[in-house]
Amino acid sequence: MEKEEVKVLNKGEEEEMELQGYRLCRWRLALVGIGVLCTGGFLLLLLYWMPEWCVKSTCNRTTARDADVVLLRSTDEFRRWFLARVRVMLAPGSNPFHSLETQTTSPSSPSCPFSSLSLANGHTPNSSDGSHAQELVKRYADYQPTQIRYFTFHSTKYYWNDGLQNFDVFIGLDDLHVSCSNLHSEHSAGLTKNQQEYRRLFFGVNEIAVKVPSVFKLLIKEVLNPFYIFQLFSVILWSADEYYYYAVAILFMSVISIATSLYTIKKQYVMLHDMVATHSVVRVSVCRASNEIEEILSTDLVPGDVMVIPSNGTIMPCDAVLVSGTCIVNESMLTGESVPVTKTNLPNPLPGESGEEDDSAYNTEDHKRHTLFCGTHVIQTRFYTGELVKAVVVRTGFSTAKGQLVRSILYPKPTDFKLYRDAYLFLLCLVAVAGIGFVYSIVLSILNKMPAKTIIIESLDIITITVPPALPAAMTAGIVYAQRRLKHLGIFCISPQRINICGQINLVCFDKTGTLTEDGLDLWGVQRVENGSFHLSEENAYKENLVKSQFVACMATCHSLTKIEGQLSGDPLDLKMFEATGWILEEATEEETSLHNRIMPTVVRPPKQLLPPEPAVSPEQDMELYELSSTYEIGIVRQFPFSSALQRMCVVARLLGEKRMDAYTKGAPEVVASLCKKETVPENFAEILEGYTKQGFRVIALAHRRLESKLTWHKVQNINRDHIEGNMEFLGLIIMQNKLKAETPAVLQELHRASIRTVMVTGDNMLTAISVARDCGMIPPKDTVIIADALPPHDGQAAKITWRYAEKLSKTSCMEEVNISLEEVCHVDEPKTNELYHFAMNGKSFAVISEHFPDMLQKLVLHGTVFARMAPDQKTQLIEVLQGVDYFVGMCGDGANDCGALKRAHGGISLSELEASVASPFTSRTPNISCVPSLIREGRAALITSFCVFKFMALYSIIQYISVTLLYSILSNLGDFQFLFIDIAIILLIVFTMSLNPAWKELVSRRPPSGLISGPLLFSVLTQILICLGFQTITFLWVRKQSWYTVWTPLTDACILSSHLNVSDHNNTEVDDHNIQNYENTSLFYVSCFQYLVVAIVFSKGKPFRQPSYKNWPFVLSALSLYVFLLFLLFHPVKSIDVFLEIVCVPFEWRVKLFLIILVNAVASVLVETFILDIVLWKLVFSRDKQGSFGVTPVAATEQGAIDLRAYKCLSRLCCPSKMAPKARYMHLAQELSVDPDWPPKPTTTTEAKSLPENGSPYQIMTNS
Repeated sequence: MEKEEVKVLNKGEEEEMELQGYRLCRWRLALVGIGVLCTGGFLLLLLYWMPEWCVKSTCNRTTARDADVVLLRSTDEFRRWFLARVRVMLAPGSNPFHSLETQTTSPSSPSCPFSSLSLANGHTPNSSDGSHAQELVKRYADYQPTQIRYFTFHSTKYYWNDGLQNFDVFIGLDDLHVSCSNLHSEHSAGLTKNQQEYRRLFFGVNEIAVKVPSVFKLLIKEVLNPFYIFQLFSVILWSADEYYYYAVAILFMSVISIATSLYTIKKQYVMLHDMVATHSVVRVSVCRASNEIEEILSTDLVPGDVMVIPSNGTIMPCDAVLVSGTCIVNESMLTGESVPVTKTNLPNPLPGESGEEDDSAYNTEDHKRHTLFCGTHVIQTRFYTGELVKAVVVRTGFSTAKGQLVRSILYPKPTDFKLYRDAYLFLLCLVAVAGIGFVYSIVLSILNKMPAKTIIIESLDIITITVPPALPAAMTAGIVYAQRRLKHLGIFCISPQRINICGQINLVCFDKTGTLTEDGLDLWGVQRVENGSFHLSEENAYKENLVKSQFVACMATCHSLTKIEGQLSGDPLDLKMFEATGWILEEATEEETSLHNRIMPTVVRPPKQLLPPEPAVSPEQDMELYELSSTYEIGIVRQFPFSSALQRMCVVARLLGEKRMDAYTKGAPEVVASLCKKETVPENFAEILEGYTKQGFRVIALAHRRLESKLTWHKVQNINRDHIEGNMEFLGLIIMQNKLKAETPAVLQELHRASIRTVMVTGDNMLTAISVARDCGMIPPKDTVIIADALPPHDGQAAKITWRYAEKLSKTSCMEEVNISLEEVCHVDEPKTNELYHFAMNGKSFAVISEHFPDMLQKLVLHGTVFARMAPDQKTQLIEVLQGVDYFVGMCGDGANDCGALKRAHGGISLSELEASVASPFTSRTPNISCVPSLIREGRAALITSFCVFKFMALYSIIQYISVTLLYSILSNLGDFQFLFIDIAIILLIVFTMSLNPAWKELVSRRPPSGLISGPLLFSVLTQILICLGFQTITFLWVRKQSWYTVWTPLTDACILSSHLNVSDHNNTEVDDHNIQNYENTSLFYVSCFQYLVVAIVFSKGKPFRQPSYKNWPFVLSALSLYVFLLFLLFHPVKSIDVFLEIVCVPFEWRVKLFLIILVNAVASVLVETFILDIVLWKLVFSRDKQGSFGVTPVAATEQGAIDLRAYKCLSRLCCPSKMAPKARYMHLAQELSVDPDWPPKPTTTTEAKSLPENGSPYQIMTNS
């Protein structure tokens, strides 16, 4: 039972995997060795491609603990297999945080579980390689060396953990779940050299190693691709059959393909290596446990080391948490936001001052305002005299934030797209067809008593004909051309396979600030509060009578601005707010700081012209005392930076000469008001706030509190912000204007016309977001907005959602009238009409609904348009929910906080050109959303090109297969140069030029199909196969019925030829062992050549996704040249060409008949593809996946729209009388909701979660009394 157990690694995480243990088995290895010899190495190749077969055929199953090899399988939808070798290392202890010094004489036993080890602050010897490990073991000879089993997978080491009875990862200090106070008390002293070396045994060298593989390694990996192995097999086969020219041509193509691929892969590795290697190895100063400071290489750092941050800044080589001092950091590498961020030291709650709940366990996400992340640039530091700016190393190497980003690039998830899955199915169908041909040729050859060698070669040859060797190169061409066109549009792509997927996008999420609206904010005005009531709004606060008010003091101090090289720098909102006061900011220099015992505060003061005139100084007054009393300046003593979770920031400041300090807070109005005394918040606060937010203004509230005199400077440095942010006085509102970008409304209108849904995901206020959504046209003027306010369960009450309507629904909209009239067309039960409503919710409601109403969430996202106050991880969750109901989701953001969502979306496009764009598949040089329609257009063009190429390559294989199969029946075949002419001159030329059609100039409302296994495409391919089969069979049979027909020999040539020619032909026939030259071969060669060209033109679709083929001049030129050449060859034979192509002379009357066959074939192909498929079937039957048909996007309210829909409904009922269910989940939901009388929820209702679901519904709706 134990042996069969499957372990789960990284449970609940993105990289969750199942693990099985195996032990090498000698007799199995011997059997596999014999099999490899017997199959000429093919079995070895098969085991290389299939890791699970390799492990199961050479190993026996065992427990994970005793395994030599582990077999891993991902638990995602791809279910991929991996194998890893288990290694063993010797170490003095079995845990990096295990302190050997604190142990008694009893040695640590190898079976000692991690959980039972003493987890001290991590003082233990350490080493970086095997020799160091042995030295450490000798040094601690009293302790029994521990054998530690581990394996490496995707640049992460997994160690065996006896406590968990599973393999586990050492991430860093996070593993200890150390509290903030413990981090200060136990981990801020530093490690000894031995402890550092011991930890390095487990955590490894601190580097993000992107190894650039050698060209030889890459070559072997590339050549062992199944496709190239198949090509090699084909080349050997053709050489054996003396098709040398074609074999050399394919070999030449393969070499070029491999060389191009190697160059591209190598270039990508080198680029990534260079990006990661920049500043990755630097010299750093670390504090040792003996209070010494030592300079070491950053590669030697381990979690627990205390690093000294230099005053002139550095690039962080690891993730570390600040324990003393302050840093100004540029985090653009990770967030895409180049605004400098102030990082403060981790709070150190003292036991007497704070409760247990305040001293939470350190976590990089919760304490990111105190954490310096790897790869980010520390611009400058502020420090104490005699006490350096120190940070405790938390994570190193691939465990860091930058390491995780690089890992996601090095080991991406495969792109799951129906097209690629269907392509494999299609190839399997071709293989099945090839199998039939294989059996047919063997039977035919045996019946005709052919030699064994000929039977083997010819039967295998038919497989190489059916599965085209040039298919992958042809499929890639369209994507490469699309990538080149995107580059011209200023859109850069690091994941070319995503271009095709972008062609399917039917919903786009947009960030608001910096994406839909301008990045900068302008101060529109201020509205102060005094004695619990609002003053009238004022344009600015730059007034003499306000200079000493708390309102202006709050504007001047409550920010995270800093001076970098003399320039004010920081958040744009803070900059605008501070500039509006006209005050001056001064920071202490290093010299000034060193003269004082403590950190020098940043000082702000108003310009002299704003201060009231000073009284004349009397001679007896002390000049210095007078200057001190007349100077009005405020020092910022402590900053609590802005937190997106808390939606506010706070500072503690002191007016010069005052003993008591002041606290100033600014943030989201609702949050700030909740922290204030009720009597100081005006009664009409909500009304005024709603008035501003409805107009699309960004509103910031200010508050102030006079602190107690007992709060000294030192106490303020360690106090928790919760003790300060409460019992405050409400000061008023700052109203900022965030203008829409000029391009935004037009782009959103274009997307709406194309039936592509648009959704806003922002961190801003709900009503502001709704207002912007209305302004930009995301929510039309007559549509209703339903706000979902969800409350978590509390005081024994279940979680509930309260529905409130932002505005009333317009009852007489023309849209509803049109929809009603359309529903009556065919008098069949249909869902109710589209009600034009949009849901809006904030991040808190989203979290509650996700947890307590998971079924409801899917219904809400169907019409959810505004998601406000969303945290970065919630943006990613929203993308996942939308993908869960089968939307193809695009995401457009400016890089700030959008990295996760950009990576998760089917097509993420970043408007930031900073390094954060590494996380996004697409990056636009144009900083507005006009890139979104361009990307979708190019995606659609690339997708249709892929379909065209695939269909063409499939038809090319089948046409050639039909020709060869027919010729096999008379023991003939196509000639070497005939194959060469077809494959090189026709196929390659056509395939690489037919992919050049640019994208159509506008987005249409229907999307291309997502897979090859769809009605229109199958109909198209099968009808063309039948047409080609029919006309080739007619040609083959008809030529044999001709009066002049006889079995061809040079002497029985149908044409009247000179005796000299006959003699030369007679000499040629001596080498024609394959019976190439005959009337059937020549006739089929002509007809099939024209068939290739006809299907190429028929399949090369233009409008509505690509420009028409006649605008693709390389394709037109190639097709015309080939037509002219073949017609010339047909009606005016050239002796040298005929001899080269092994074509025989046929009478002129047969040439005319062949021309007629070709002409009728072309007309039939064009009629079926253009008229029947495009006009009748595609538009009226196969277009059921149009969103408008299922109530998701309303149909355009026009007369033409009504006629089209009437025709569609009636014809689809005639062709498909049974009610077809839509494939996409969002369509199912739309159908269900369209007949649900309780949907959408009414404005006077509350939805409550039930503890026990009844009748399958986990919630109930009730009307408020």
